[in-house]
Amino acid sequence: MILLKNLRSSFENLRTNGGALEMIGDFPFMLSLVEAFLGFFSRISYYDLMTTALLVIGLYGMLGKRNLLKKVIGMNIFQTAIFLFFIHRGSRPGATVPVWDPRIATDAAGYINPLPHVLILTAIVVGVATTGVALALLITIYRRYGTLEETRILERMRTLS
Repeated sequence: MILLKNLRSSFENLRTNGGALEMIGDFPFMLSLVEAFLGFFSRISYYDLMTTALLVIGLYGMLGKRNLLKKVIGMNIFQTAIFLFFIHRGSRPGATVPVWDPRIATDAAGYINPLPHVLILTAIVVGVATTGVALALLITIYRRYGTLEETRILERMRTLS
């Protein structure tokens, strides 16, 4: 909000002093666009931005790359983004771990739900096992075809058939 107030006062100074205002165009419209842009990003947390960035990077690694090892790395980045999303959404500001505390007593709102964290621990174990199996398959593919490039593997599969 402070940034928005500073930006508004800077635009007001431009408007009253003239100068570069002609380059901006319609002042109220531009100011409302800037306010909407900053208002949108003021509601997004750091964890939301990191989760989105990791999801996009991981998805690009899985779909955009032709090297199978890079696809596995993209899958791991994608999994990490999902872990971060669930852990962030499973926590609550001001709440404590789900161990009975006489100060909180039976008020459930004072405790963090442990289920998302337990599920993420299980997902981490499954992710490590999936990565291990994928790497073992990559070793087998490399020994058989001599490459991890998807297009070359498909070509060699057609010639061997």
